[in-house]
Amino acid sequence: MKKCSFGSDNHSGIHPSILQAIERANEGYCFGYGEDEYTEGVLGQIEALLGNDCKALFVLNGTGANVVSLASFLKPFSTILAPSCAHIIEDECGAVERFSSCRITPLEQDGGKVSVETVRAQLKFGDQHKVQPAILSISQPTEFETLYSVEEIRALADLMHSVGGYIHVDGSRISNAAAAMNISIKEMIADTGVDVLSFGGTKNGLLIGEAVVIFGLERNREMAQNLAYIRKQATQLYSKNRFIAAQFEAYLKDNLYLKMAAHSNSMAKYLEKKLRESSAMDKGVYFTQSVDTNGVYVSLSPLSDEQLDYLREKYIFYVWRENIKEVRLMCSFRTTEADIDSFVADLEKILA
Repeated sequence: MKKCSFGSDNHSGIHPSILQAIERANEGYCFGYGEDEYTEGVLGQIEALLGNDCKALFVLNGTGANVVSLASFLKPFSTILAPSCAHIIEDECGAVERFSSCRITPLEQDGGKVSVETVRAQLKFGDQHKVQPAILSISQPTEFETLYSVEEIRALADLMHSVGGYIHVDGSRISNAAAAMNISIKEMIADTGVDVLSFGGTKNGLLIGEAVVIFGLERNREMAQNLAYIRKQATQLYSKNRFIAAQFEAYLKDNLYLKMAAHSNSMAKYLEKKLRESSAMDKGVYFTQSVDTNGVYVSLSPLSDEQLDYLREKYIFYVWRENIKEVRLMCSFRTTEADIDSFVADLEKILA
């Protein structure tokens, strides 16, 4: 790909340390399906990182992680509560609903976040004609790369637990959240009462593979025991699991996952700074969301359709809301200041 991409951190390729780990894992023979000491050891590292009171298993991708995570906590008459912009609603082709046969109830959101009040209004039980709320699914960071505070996550978890429900976190970019907030994933997730996490890696330098982690093994023992069977039914059990394990081992070593995330976050902040300093702001360009992690949402409404297309000949990015020409500019571990300087300079030229 010759174009510079701000389209997605999925466009960034694989970190060299991850590739080297895959190559090292390619020597000799190893039991399949994760039934080997190496995979078990790396899963143990993940569980230790997250506080030990948890059960982790590898899956193939982010959609699979969400499907397996949520299905583990659902009955046939359950509904999942989620922000209306949630990835499981907008970008997973109904996978969770098809696999679980459960409805997702979209909630009003602000900047990708739901409030305790909004969730509480949906917690209605006992009517045999209605689906019953079972689990709240949020993303951290959100679909707009904004962040829930630790206190906000804890309040949502406490609310769901107070009615016998659960909370799931779609953590496809959880490392970016931890790096931005300067806290551990354990503090953000395990210590706030989250029941299940989709622990992502492919948006942050991995080739393939995510992890599903169930917390609170005393209260969620049955879910943890059933996790492997649900993973198999969801076609998320990879026979050569050692190659996912090898990536996560390198990912965790020397906090590589945090270093990559911190870099992509810092590039987004640099992009925000350069845009604010540019003449584009005087011409009507404006930010539509706060820049909390590695995504920048900005309205390029002063550009005509032809000018926007001209900019996209050189750079890859996606238009989020057509009516205001809101674009999403994602940074990754491979984004450089030179990439950003070039983009901002070209934007200024077009506007001039």
